Amino acid sequence: MTHSGNPFGQVLVALVTPMTADGEVDWPAVEKHIDDVITAGADGVVVTGTTGETSTLTDPEKLKLVEIGKSVSAGRAKIITGGGSNETAHAIELYKASEKAGADGIMIVTPYYNKPTQAGILTHFRLVADATDLPVILYDIPGRTGVPIKYETILRLAKHPNILAVKDAKGDFSEVSRVLNQTDLMYFSGDDANVLPHLAIGATGLIGVTANITATPYRTIVDAVNRGDLATATAEHKRLEPLVRAVMTHVPGTVAAKYILHGLGRISSPRVRLPLVGPEEWEAALIEDELDLVAGVPGADFSNFRPDRNAAAGGALPKVHGTTR
Repeated sequence: MTHSGNPFGQVLVALVTPMTADGEVDWPAVEKHIDDVITAGADGVVVTGTTGETSTLTDPEKLKLVEIGKSVSAGRAKIITGGGSNETAHAIELYKASEKAGADGIMIVTPYYNKPTQAGILTHFRLVADATDLPVILYDIPGRTGVPIKYETILRLAKHPNILAVKDAKGDFSEVSRVLNQTDLMYFSGDDANVLPHLAIGATGLIGVTANITATPYRTIVDAVNRGDLATATAEHKRLEPLVRAVMTHVPGTVAAKYILHGLGRISSPRVRLPLVGPEEWEAALIEDELDLVAGVPGADFSNFRPDRNAAAGGALPKVHGTTR
């Protein structure tokens, strides 16, 4: 299937999955949070990705997140389903079911733990892309998967009609330029600190964690780059820097984002599922110190920030375990 243009959006939020204090998905909070990020400027939402705790979500939860995303977005933003599986057969069935649930696109992570060869990675991506008519984003994050998608493999995958983009969390800018020069793939920055540098060399957009707190500055940056206004984009990038540091530096981004969202009163609990746990006292203190430096960031008013370290402590064991192998 041939897709024209950009079917994903440019400002994509790697959505956290709000949960109750006992670790069950808080579905009303999911609806509210999706609406919040779209209202703040997101034109794409990635549910069930790394930040959404895909590894500990059940398949029915993943599909319900797609359904709710489609309902809440009501055409205002694209709903992309992330995650995948390190078992190719499972990934195929999950993405086929996600397509039926209404997903606008899929983001396929490199198979993790197995450490396949590049031939195995190529086969995995091709078979999953063959199984659905949805546009595909390849997710290259070797720090989590153990293996990169090598340049030569990306070139071969770019020939697949459904594979349209890469989410880059590898940080190799020379390779980004090389792929952009030799393929028609769109690139999405998967590193919040490098959004503007990625855009400056031709990336299409971002899939960001910090955008859970506020997508508005990223909308400003992307729109400014689109019209060639580097000064505005740079000023917003600088304002965002301490917030990005607070979210991405001291604990996993999911943990920090939920801690901050709860402190802002935007989700009912900062709970994450084990083996993730909330920030320890010293980690929470570091996050709060960074937030003290945030000033003038649209949508990020911390004047009434009320963090609850006790509520964030530990992690939850849900009633039904996930199905990720």
